[in-house]
Amino acid sequence: MFRRFRRLRTHKTIRDMTTQTRLHKDDFVYPLFVKEGKFDKIEVLSMPGVYQMDIETIVSEVAQLVDIGIKAVLLFGIPDHKDEIGSECMSDNSLIARTIIAIKKKFPDIYVITDLCFCEYTSHGHCGVLDETTGAVDNDKTLLNSSTQALVHVKAGADMIAPSGMMDGIVATLRHTLDTHGYTDIPIMSYSTKFASAFYGPFRDVAQSSPDKGDRKSYQMSVANRLEAIEESLEDEAQGADMLMVKPALSFLDIIRDIKNSTNLPIVAYNVSGEYAMLKLAGAKGLLDYDKVMFETLLSMKRAGASIIITYHAKEICRLLDR
Repeated sequence: MFRRFRRLRTHKTIRDMTTQTRLHKDDFVYPLFVKEGKFDKIEVLSMPGVYQMDIETIVSEVAQLVDIGIKAVLLFGIPDHKDEIGSECMSDNSLIARTIIAIKKKFPDIYVITDLCFCEYTSHGHCGVLDETTGAVDNDKTLLNSSTQALVHVKAGADMIAPSGMMDGIVATLRHTLDTHGYTDIPIMSYSTKFASAFYGPFRDVAQSSPDKGDRKSYQMSVANRLEAIEESLEDEAQGADMLMVKPALSFLDIIRDIKNSTNLPIVAYNVSGEYAMLKLAGAKGLLDYDKVMFETLLSMKRAGASIIITYHAKEICRLLDR
């Protein structure tokens, strides 16, 4: 009996009917990095296939994404001007605001999510205002500035904001700010479980956001703390988050499942730069079948409980799904 069942499962029709986890184009969000200026796009050496682009090139890139079937992007900014508080990103004429307006003018239906943080905009590379005495991030001042940044994004046309700075109380603060200003329908994708991971290195190359001193362990999570990770996500849900994120994804599939079992909110997996770069470089060296391992990697995140996957593989996996 068991042998016959195994033979039955090798038939393509039965195999398709019994597949329990599937990847769809709607699962994916593609990160985009807009850089101030006018130039040809710049490939990031540590992330093959990932580019810094000016506003005009970003709009052309979105056209390609629409053709592929990608419906959502996550937007990061790389400004020319940086200062101690990241003032550029709090201007109505900021790089991100101008980019959102340009994208929405040509592609009003593309879903634009904006990263809400200060590490790309501050001269010191940390995710908020630094206390002059201690040198640590001043949580409360950063919350105030984050509210200003959020309003800049939504006024320009952002569909969702994604606060990534891991400040205490950030979700409640942004929810209050948005609601008070009439943006009650703007959802918040919380970086609710963001670990102080070593997998972020290539991202800091593309976003030019490495801290000039110290690290971010005081406001990102210890990679060892499973129960704290669950509590942090549930706290953000209580504050009004609409989606909960686990970042990185591949080394924390257990956390994705733990949080999925604890909430009815959608779970987002961020397949981060280091995970992407390892796979790209291994594929280029012929050490593995890139397409198959990419598919298997992303499927593992969906199987663990993620409803949405932010990934630099998005264009490639969507083309693979077409085939």
